Amino acid sequence: MEFRLLGPFETGHDGHPVEVASRRQERCLLALLLLDLGHLVTIDRLISLLWNGDAPASARGAVYTYVGRLRAALSPHGVRITTRADGYLVEADEHRVDVTDFHRTVQRALDLADPAARAGLLDEALRLWRGPLLADVADDALRDRLDGQLTEARLVAVEARAQAHLDLGRHPRVTRDLTELATQHPLRERLVGLLMTAHYRAARQADALLLYEATRKALAAELGVDPGPDLQELHRRILRNDPVLDQPRRPVYEVRVRDETLPWIVGGHPALDFCNTFAGWGLPTPLPGAEWLRSYRTFAVWCGYLGLADDPTVSRLLTLADRDPAAAEQTLAEAWALRSHIYACLSGQADNTAFDAVARAAEAAAKTLEYVRDETGGGRWRPSLEAGLRLPLHAAAWSAAELLADPRRLTVRSCAQSHCRWLFLDEAGMRRWCSLVTCAG
Repeated sequence: MEFRLLGPFETGHDGHPVEVASRRQERCLLALLLLDLGHLVTIDRLISLLWNGDAPASARGAVYTYVGRLRAALSPHGVRITTRADGYLVEADEHRVDVTDFHRTVQRALDLADPAARAGLLDEALRLWRGPLLADVADDALRDRLDGQLTEARLVAVEARAQAHLDLGRHPRVTRDLTELATQHPLRERLVGLLMTAHYRAARQADALLLYEATRKALAAELGVDPGPDLQELHRRILRNDPVLDQPRRPVYEVRVRDETLPWIVGGHPALDFCNTFAGWGLPTPLPGAEWLRSYRTFAVWCGYLGLADDPTVSRLLTLADRDPAAAEQTLAEAWALRSHIYACLSGQADNTAFDAVARAAEAAAKTLEYVRDETGGGRWRPSLEAGLRLPLHAAAWSAAELLADPRRLTVRSCAQSHCRWLFLDEAGMRRWCSLVTCAG
């Protein structure tokens, strides 16, 4: 069952609206339980929230009555309200609550390095927002007690989406999204800075400067302070027409393929570039953006980018992943584990466990190989599409096995930069960096 609390309280089942309670207090009680889906909410807490600390003597009995009515209305739809100790909980089962989905989707988006993927997830999260929490059953005081950070979380999501759009060069979209919000939240400096940048990139320098001045005055009037250093620096750069502000800040070692962000090919061999889909090998804590293979889709597209699969095969893999997302996620997890073993083998850090893991993966890949004609008219071994979703995994394993059997493995070097540590072939023995553009100097 689906429960929508962001805005007016609504419930649905299989895409159809369901009326579960006509009384405001009953809908509010159900919402309180749903905000802690799968967790116990005590009767005392329910009473405190429902009557805002001014409960009548009959409050406990009223709660019993409300719960009974809700059970009768919801049980036909598979919703179970369980009594435990001195409280109730709604069993999580397969039910969906938009507040939970919102927080989870925003967090997933903030963990992504790819701005297009980040913007897409944040769009998905913000589409859930139909208005204030429980707009028709709760007042502002109750909202603050229930989830006082929800409005802040929405603004953080809006700002993160705007930054992603700026990174993609979509400043007109940022202007549309933030203009009204900047008026509503004139003291929110990050939001203002994003809108100033969008104005500047749209050749509206005057609008950017006027917005800064309005913010400066609002901060002085409300808080008696000046804008922070980040906003002041942005203001100075706009005044001097700093060219850095003209273009999105994108790493020079990124490429875009099928709307996926992939790292450059810098290793000189597919097995090395498979390892190079992770950055900062050996750091105790991975840096933001270290992981390039963030989804199975990215893995499949990367496989085509490296020439390990042709374009129709990549399209087929993406279709299979949409049909069976659980199997796709499992394959991706195995790829991450295999990549660590391959990296250990190729960087001279392997023990028998790592080598055995690569060997077993290569043997499994060998069972799926077919001999095909390549673009030059020659032949090559390539995993068959019969491998299904595991095809990219087999391709990476077979590539690693080939390199480990090649004398060129002795010329593999690791980038000297700790934030990178990418692998590359260096037969001349003269290089310290994986790419002179990304890491040297």
